Amino acid sequence: MTLILTRSTIRALLADAVADVEAAVARAHRDLADSRAVLPAPPAMALPGASGTFLAMAAASGPDRLAAVKLLADLPDNRAAGLPVQRSTVLAVDADSGACVALLDGAELTRTRTAAATAVATRALARTDATTLGLVGAGPLAYAHVRALLPARAYEHVVLWGRTPARAQDLAARITAELGLPAKVLDNPRAVTEAADVLCTLTPSREPLVEGAWLAPGQHVNAVGAPPRPDHRELDTEAVVRSRIVVDAYDTARAKSGEVLIPLAEGALTEDDFRRELGDVLSGRAEGRTSAADLTLFNSVGVGLQDLAAARLLIDLAEERGLGLHVDLAG
Repeated sequence: MTLILTRSTIRALLADAVADVEAAVARAHRDLADSRAVLPAPPAMALPGASGTFLAMAAASGPDRLAAVKLLADLPDNRAAGLPVQRSTVLAVDADSGACVALLDGAELTRTRTAAATAVATRALARTDATTLGLVGAGPLAYAHVRALLPARAYEHVVLWGRTPARAQDLAARITAELGLPAKVLDNPRAVTEAADVLCTLTPSREPLVEGAWLAPGQHVNAVGAPPRPDHRELDTEAVVRSRIVVDAYDTARAKSGEVLIPLAEGALTEDDFRRELGDVLSGRAEGRTSAADLTLFNSVGVGLQDLAAARLLIDLAEERGLGLHVDLAG
């Protein structure tokens, strides 16, 4: 039987599982570093004359006994029609038998595992005395990030900016009311960048919103929001070149991340500058932050292994709680 998990069911399962998702994502990256998981770079498919791209984000994990693929549709034209620009579905099969284990809506799963990956990287790379969290972007991913980053961190306040002022004010009010952390909207990305100890960029920007000249030694930056396209980025070349870069997966970054591919094409960066993977840092094979003065950058493209780790957790939680719909696809 195949377990089907809808967005609302996934949201309910994840409501009290922030720490569990972070632990699952951290373990997945360590498994990748230890060659217990497989993560190819995702192929991108574009139809002639269309602006959309379809990505098949595949992974397989020995410890989780799953192989999975998330089909991500990135469709910029949806914005004008009032539809989500990105939609995704995750298919998971048993690694031993090949049986279809589960089919999951990708929206809430992706948002939560993305924030969890940022939390994992931030705990590994940011200074322990960081007190100000900065957000460039005010959508649902921004709230998910605050929720994921708060546990075990001594943040004193949040500063943020969004393209829509009313939306930014709503987010600040929600952070304060629901998470108990004072949050303030600032005038522009520069003000947020200069005020933050830990900065998260969470926009689907094509052009840089953060300049390297605004960054200070000791900061940690999570570049998260840009779509997996080689011509989109949130940080300018100077910001990337000044940083000690950690990627979620080198092969994926080399194929899909404008954050590193644009500086690489300009000759400002070499491939060796972004070979350092998060799993290698977590496993101790590579150094992350080496001093309090380091400017560190987590270049988060998002990978199928994170989806698999979240799917494994959701499948187990759903079975424990008797949630979801079971369907015999072979019937």
